[in-house]
Order: sequence, then C-alpha cells, then structure tokens
Amino acid sequence: MKLNKEWHKEHKMPKNASFEERVHWHLEHQKHCKCAPIPKKLAEQMKEKGIKT
Repeated sequence: MKLNKEWHKEHKMPKNASFEERVHWHLEHQKHCKCAPIPKKLAEQMKEKGIKT
C-alpha cells in the first residue's frame, strides 16, 4: 500500500478526536492515501449510522 507522506504531514489526526472528526479524517485519508484501511471498529460504527466507507 502506498503512503502519501505529504498528506500525512499536513493532516494530523486531532488528539482526543470525536467520532465525527475521526470519520472525516479517515474518509479523507482514503481519498489521498492508501497506507491503511479504516479501522474495523470505526467502520462498523459508520455502517450503523449509515455512513458509507
């Protein structure tokens, strides 16, 4: 999987991120970097709330 170092450098996950912040960060991450999938637990929570991954 390819790591986009520049994207990661400019887009840090906030400390103590809320659910909404985590969702936003991971969805943007999927658009710009393919180094890791959305964590399973978060993906399950997103699915329960009708948020597409």
